[in-house]
Amino acid sequence: MLGHIDLHVHSKFSNDGEYGVQDLIGYCLDNKVTILSITDHNSVSAVSEALIPALESGITLIPGIEIDCSFKGTDLHVLGYNIDWNSNDFKVLERSIHNKVMDAFPLMIENLEKLGIYVNGNEVLEKGDGQLPCGELIAEVLLNNKVYNTNKMLLPYMSGGERSDMPYINFYHDFFAQGKPAYVPINYMDFQEAIVLVKSNGGIPIIAHPGMNLRGKEEIVYDLLDNGAEGLEVFNNYHETSQIQFFADIAIRKDILMTGGSDFHGKNKPLIEIGKFRRIDNYEGYFLKSIDQIIDSIPSTPERIQ
Repeated sequence: MLGHIDLHVHSKFSNDGEYGVQDLIGYCLDNKVTILSITDHNSVSAVSEALIPALESGITLIPGIEIDCSFKGTDLHVLGYNIDWNSNDFKVLERSIHNKVMDAFPLMIENLEKLGIYVNGNEVLEKGDGQLPCGELIAEVLLNNKVYNTNKMLLPYMSGGERSDMPYINFYHDFFAQGKPAYVPINYMDFQEAIVLVKSNGGIPIIAHPGMNLRGKEEIVYDLLDNGAEGLEVFNNYHETSQIQFFADIAIRKDILMTGGSDFHGKNKPLIEIGKFRRIDNYEGYFLKSIDQIIDSIPSTPERIQ
């Protein structure tokens, strides 16, 4: 069954994640997930913390990360599975992203203000309590402080509004996603650099939710595969049925890995649950074969126990 697998989950070590590792393990047990990968944004901090709880809970933990990068001007995410989380390369990555995000944050606040939405940046940082600021965190401050609630531009995200089902992430997509009015470009590493980073640390690079980042230009995925990606996240909560079929057929035809996951974050994506994501059962056999290949490649050295 596909429901016992989730290879795309975020913890509090992602700047937009809510829960600690122990909570995530608990949710996995509640939802009968037995194969898990915590894939935090540009961070492997959760991996070592999750090793023992996962082992004790009978959960196979696949070490993971989700890396921000770009390909010919398009923002992308690369999932890395079975990476060596002890590598200093990932510490360097995390520090680099921290500095870039903090440099971009004042511009995010400034761009919102130009649009007629004012928010106190210090209040956002205080709310984050050490987490890197992001569009979802800005939305949380705006929507939960009555001082800001008189702004009519926020009405779609407030209770009963047309964007209130997942207000924080919807606000992010409407204002801060690439091409949106408050978007601030960040100089993420090139896609091929991300591929090299994953592979040089023993990992398997997979393109995360390609149908979301490449919507309307899905054919670019062929270029990504030609440039080192070893698989596609075919099953997730963002792909339409036609996209699932498109990417699944590519995976099968090119004999590459097919993965899937919920992209669970917690409060920022409240409609998403661990272990639950869109899929087509006709591809179950190939998907499960891919998962077996990834599990079989988990290093078994004492330093990297699963």
